[in-house]
Amino acid sequence: MKPMGPIPPFFTGEDGMLLIGGCGAASLVEEAGDTPLFVYDMGIIERQVSDWRDAMPPMLSLHYAVKANPFPPLLQRMAALVDGFDVASGGELGRALEAGMDAAHVSFAGPGKRDDELTAAIDAGVTLNLESEGEARRAVAIAERRGRTPKLAVRVNPDFDLKGSGMRMGGGAKPFGVDADRAAALARWLIDAGADWRGWHIFAGSQALDANALIEAQAATVALAARLSGEMGVTPPLVNLGGGFGIPHFPGDERLDIRPIGQALAQVLEGRADILSGSAFAMELGRWLVGEAGVYLTRVVDVKVSQGETFAVVDGGLHHQLAASGNFGTVVRRNYPIAVANRFGEAAADQAVTVAGCLCTPMDKLGDKVALPPIKEGDLVALFLAGAYGASASPAAFLGHPNPLELLIG
Repeated sequence: MKPMGPIPPFFTGEDGMLLIGGCGAASLVEEAGDTPLFVYDMGIIERQVSDWRDAMPPMLSLHYAVKANPFPPLLQRMAALVDGFDVASGGELGRALEAGMDAAHVSFAGPGKRDDELTAAIDAGVTLNLESEGEARRAVAIAERRGRTPKLAVRVNPDFDLKGSGMRMGGGAKPFGVDADRAAALARWLIDAGADWRGWHIFAGSQALDANALIEAQAATVALAARLSGEMGVTPPLVNLGGGFGIPHFPGDERLDIRPIGQALAQVLEGRADILSGSAFAMELGRWLVGEAGVYLTRVVDVKVSQGETFAVVDGGLHHQLAASGNFGTVVRRNYPIAVANRFGEAAADQAVTVAGCLCTPMDKLGDKVALPPIKEGDLVALFLAGAYGASASPAAFLGHPNPLELLIG
């Protein structure tokens, strides 16, 4: 048998049924009308936001990275919980504004922004986090043609990375941001061109579970912002520190204690250089806020044995949960936490079972040789950590299966 990651501590069972937000998994499927189904517990998200605010310096703003989960009902609730949204496409920009987030508190990052996306952002009055000198020239030219003053920040590719991060977004050659040695010159050019320069966006990496690595990266980020601002002689209105907080996915992973991170960051900000004395600071989080709040429920349609191995074939799969199948950013496939929702808490069988999706590809595995209670047709399988990079990060059109249902509770 192969191990799986830890089930988040927010979930319990009652009479053998998994409870999500106090509701039985089967009753939620009945309410939604079918499987596969993503369920998002807003109570967990609210707790994460509250824990973050308790741990971080009061001067720090919290921005939600919409890419983690852009489900419209969730965005509407998030708009009232956080201080801003960060988007990465014109589509996400539209959803952010439709959810009720003030355009003044929306920023737009990501390489390869099209001219129509730049135009929409400039017209709406959101901040563009520029990824290159070429993008800066296009944004300024578009704003001149529209007769508008664009809000433009510079995304910096830092000269360091986030150690131990699952995905490194900075350090070395990257398509993201402007190299640190050219960032100040670009910001000065924007100011001279008449733009409303909004500051720095510095994002070194994501999905880190090492508090010390995050502390080190944040200190380096503030120092880099001070150095670049000093080169310009201009105080940035905002320094976006990025995020990087991870959640435990795999065996051996442990939950991140964010309290020492907040304490260390408070000291860094208190001792920041004079050039940053008038700056605001923000942190951008996605997965850490919503990832553990989601559960993917899929029904077993067949149980079969092939050459001594048991397969539970479900009506979902990687077309809804690409990350859990091991095909989204991981080198070695490892098991997300998984359970039989209607046998929650029962002892595992002696025989390992592979939970296979309904797609005609051997890559479609949601659980590889995992220990589960005896499983049969009609059972509900629960895949955890489904609140981030699930439905919207998966190839839903592959093989023409229906889109999953989504339900926000709490």
